[in-house]
Amino acid sequence: MLTKKEQRLRRARQTRIRIAQQGIARLTVNRTNLHIYATVISGDGSKVLASASTAEADVRAALGGSGKGGNAAAAQAIGKRIAEKAKAAGVEKVAFDRAGFAYHGRVKALADAAREAGLQF
Repeated sequence: MLTKKEQRLRRARQTRIRIAQQGIARLTVNRTNLHIYATVISGDGSKVLASASTAEADVRAALGGSGKGGNAAAAQAIGKRIAEKAKAAGVEKVAFDRAGFAYHGRVKALADAAREAGLQF
């Protein structure tokens, strides 16, 4: 019997294999109860090109400070921020790696906001 985390990581592994074959940068998402993290990793997986999270001091201040990083509004802000940072790093097109999390709620809010801000995936 697999634990919930092992099941998620098992789902994530297959996605990462498919993305690696494409050879383009990937936008990974990790969520915890308190925060959401987004990272753009180079196509060969060797470098972090951009990252954003609700744990950053200026993001926390913009969200109101008191641990409101675990909601869809915060995920939207991070989606917009990661898209801006990725474009500044010269990345226009990415593969979306949801790390085994369901494409729903905060993960979907982040993805939609990143798309609106001009990231293609």
